[in-house]
Amino acid sequence: MTQPDRLALTSLDIVEDRKAQLRQTFPDVFREDKIDFDALKRALGEWVTPDKERFGLNWPGKAECSKLIQQASVGTLLPMREQSVDFDSTENLIIEGDNLEVLKLLQKSYYGKVKMIYIDPPYNTGNEFIYPDNFHEGLQDYLKYSEQVDAEGRKQSTNTESGGRYHSNWLSMMYPRLFLARNLLREDGVIFVSIDDHEVHNLRALMNEIFGEENFIASIVWQKRTSPDARLNLGAAHDYLLVYKLHHDIEDVISLLPISEQRKQDFTNTDNDENGAWASVDLTGQVGHATPSQFYEITTPAGVKYSPPDGRCWAISQSTYLELENKGRIWFGKNNDSRPRLKRYLSEVTGVTSWTWWANQEVGHNQEAKKEINEIFEKSNVFDTPKPTRLLKRVLQLATKTNQSDIILDFFAGSGTAAHAIMELNKEDNGNRKFILVQLPEPTDNPDYPTIADITRERVRRVSAKLKAEQAANLPDLLTTSDDSKSKTTPDFGFKAFRLATSNFKVWDGAAEQMTDVNKTLELFADHVLDGRSAEDMLYELLLKTGFALTTPVTSLTLADKQVFSAADGALLICLERELSIEVIEAMVALDPFMILCLDAGFAGKDELKVNAMQTVRAHNRNRHSSISLKVV
Repeated sequence: MTQPDRLALTSLDIVEDRKAQLRQTFPDVFREDKIDFDALKRALGEWVTPDKERFGLNWPGKAECSKLIQQASVGTLLPMREQSVDFDSTENLIIEGDNLEVLKLLQKSYYGKVKMIYIDPPYNTGNEFIYPDNFHEGLQDYLKYSEQVDAEGRKQSTNTESGGRYHSNWLSMMYPRLFLARNLLREDGVIFVSIDDHEVHNLRALMNEIFGEENFIASIVWQKRTSPDARLNLGAAHDYLLVYKLHHDIEDVISLLPISEQRKQDFTNTDNDENGAWASVDLTGQVGHATPSQFYEITTPAGVKYSPPDGRCWAISQSTYLELENKGRIWFGKNNDSRPRLKRYLSEVTGVTSWTWWANQEVGHNQEAKKEINEIFEKSNVFDTPKPTRLLKRVLQLATKTNQSDIILDFFAGSGTAAHAIMELNKEDNGNRKFILVQLPEPTDNPDYPTIADITRERVRRVSAKLKAEQAANLPDLLTTSDDSKSKTTPDFGFKAFRLATSNFKVWDGAAEQMTDVNKTLELFADHVLDGRSAEDMLYELLLKTGFALTTPVTSLTLADKQVFSAADGALLICLERELSIEVIEAMVALDPFMILCLDAGFAGKDELKVNAMQTVRAHNRNRHSSISLKVV
């Protein structure tokens, strides 16, 4: 090859990726690069007769969802440095744009890297379902909606029952987004989806299809209200959180909750036990799997005799009971005459099991959430349906680890509660969790914050400022700890802001091909960088399109009098100069990167320079046993 390859400017090809995964697992089902579906059925030990009815979820428009998933995006995410906090150092992201397009763009960079997804999607109540037109247009329709390409303005749509496809529209909106989101989860990933009674039944069926019924973990009920609706005899007091994991054979995706200070107060030491504070627990158990050794009589030190209650047995055998009694681990009450209970020491308790019923005293409620955001903005009615921060903290405690850099994704970000909870929890437990938020710029009636995306960013900015002030006030405690094995780190209270837009590079599409003036068409694409786009704009698109995270560290180098961006400690070198030289090519090759990217326009049509560049790369690869890839865009 004498010419550099061109970098694909589209998002991940979902179909080809899935074929590659299938080929790796079942190479025997391919015939001349095509899938033999009968062979695939036989490989799976199953035969399905054509036209045979099968159980499953179906709705008008479902087939279109598959086409929609397979349509690659040619958009990009433009950095919004002035809207960000600590842009150059943070590893958090807030992205403004249609989440379907954004999820497509994130596929290459974040495939299999997200530990937890939390979303609070529209509940389909008929008055809050706002998406461009019929909820699934491509990039161009989004750009019209967000007023980026013409003066057509934002088009708001509500999904009403009179439309005739009330549930179908909602399912068609959710299906491709959940499908693409699943790709981003880690092997031990887990997803939490908030929903109410309107669509919980359809969401459960949809999640079963996308994530697999065997990967269902729980349907959590949380108490969202503090008092019943006076207008109803039977008012709804709860919403749901559906929880699924990515793989059924990975068990430890949900953790025990940490012991709260309130729970610690349940442990006392009234008898001055040398083992410290303790709490008594029931010593009886169910009889379903009991053995004869679990039915015996116990005599207390005061002489009172106890047998298991009717329908119960002792939870331990008599021999085990005697061992525990000798160790002083049985509690008979302050007068030594009560039914025996087991002493459990605080030092033995590593966490608390969470039930699927979450009372509002533990995780907050809607009124608390509204009060919380009103206090942050110092005004009322900023956002109508926030979730309480305590609810998100509970989810984070269950699904993420304190000592890991877990990535959390929320692509229906709303007011930004998820980011608020993550930063607060990191401050409390010295965690290193990172967030990616995505929010559509839905219009508001608030001139200070014209879109919900503006509210998202502003809330996180205000929370960041508050936490930074608290950190500064307690700086000595933050940077030191009495436990030498665990050094405290400075929490990340920043975020990089991005917005969805067209590619920085002119993409040859049908419209251009239909132009009758060929010379004018060629002239249009001679310099295919859009006017007004900066080097930083192009830099982040190329990071995305080559599979590097948007938070990848980037430094600027000067090589042969040209600016070169070095990403990920030199793994990727990007030169966006318009006048390349063989000297800068040689200097980049000498650094032995994984890939070199240049503008095609930088070669200025000099085929000899391209040939020499490729020869330089091949010679280096041959001599150093490297595999540098040189590509142009």
